[in-house]
Amino acid sequence: MDRAPGLSVRLKLTLSYAGFLMVAGALLLLAVWVYLNRVVHPGLIIVPDYRYAVLRTFAPTAAAVLAFLLVFGLLGGWILAGRMLAPLTRITDATRLATNGSLSHRIRLPGRNDEFRELADAFDTMLAQLEAHVAEQRRFAANASHELRTPLAISKALLDVARTDPNHDTAELIDRLHVVNTRAIDLTEALLLLSRADQRSFSREPVDLSLMAEEATETLLPLAEKHGVTIETRGDITPTIGSPALLLQLTTNLVHNAIVHNLPEQGTVWVNTSVRPRTVVLTVENTGATLTPQLASTLTEPFQRGTERMRTDHAGVGLGLAIVKTITQAHDGTLTLTPRSGGGMRVTVELPAPAPARAPAGSGSGS
Repeated sequence: MDRAPGLSVRLKLTLSYAGFLMVAGALLLLAVWVYLNRVVHPGLIIVPDYRYAVLRTFAPTAAAVLAFLLVFGLLGGWILAGRMLAPLTRITDATRLATNGSLSHRIRLPGRNDEFRELADAFDTMLAQLEAHVAEQRRFAANASHELRTPLAISKALLDVARTDPNHDTAELIDRLHVVNTRAIDLTEALLLLSRADQRSFSREPVDLSLMAEEATETLLPLAEKHGVTIETRGDITPTIGSPALLLQLTTNLVHNAIVHNLPEQGTVWVNTSVRPRTVVLTVENTGATLTPQLASTLTEPFQRGTERMRTDHAGVGLGLAIVKTITQAHDGTLTLTPRSGGGMRVTVELPAPAPARAPAGSGSGS
């Protein structure tokens, strides 16, 4: 925004200090003048032109005092204003560096806590979070480019083989291209969903998480039967406010993840919904390989996959839990991943419960 040039804050503070000092000095001199004119001192010889004589003696002294106060106020105010605004100058310099792309710089303002130090600490915290977010976005972009490049490279290789070998089985080539193309489409749709949830560009309405869990388990039941996984669903009605489509995607991703990352056979998935005083909870547990807490904490990062997991055509594109995390944060909830002692993992999504409806005014009974 273009603004007209104005006085600096330091100059304004200097003038304010000097002006206040001048006013205080003038009031003090006025009090002395009133005192000299109205109080009769013992032994003082009163002459007819007493007031004029006092004024003639007092006025030069008062003018000199005011001149001294003016010079002292301007010099002292300029120095004091500079010292007071020094932390603000450091914050401004750090802001300019951040604007130019240097997010690693920190103010680290020394001294005891005050308003400037609170501002500097808050700015340092913002820079740290921004730097981490930018690094995460760059890493995500690099991973997404790599993941998208893989199916494209495979498609190109298959087409090159078909071009150089006219006798190659066309049906097999079409099937393999279909699989690769489907994976690329799934990855693209997952990236679009992740972006949509991250931007919070969705409408909110009442949603029952228990219905989302039932729909997700019914949809994925054939996949569970194919892998010999049993799904057990139970829980209470869990009302919340959010996007039905995104919360269904969240639930589906969790159940799908629990199925495909399970034991090779006779695995189990438990889906549970519950209500707490101010939140509603969706919990999805599964049997499977033993995971360390360190590995579990990284599984919500994009394109992160666990080790020793089932390798199937339904293993996904590595964005399942990343999408769950983004949807949860977009709904002001919390996501917790906890390895189970016997193998597998427990995923807990906690979302805010809707505020209780207020009774309409005047609805109370009267006598």
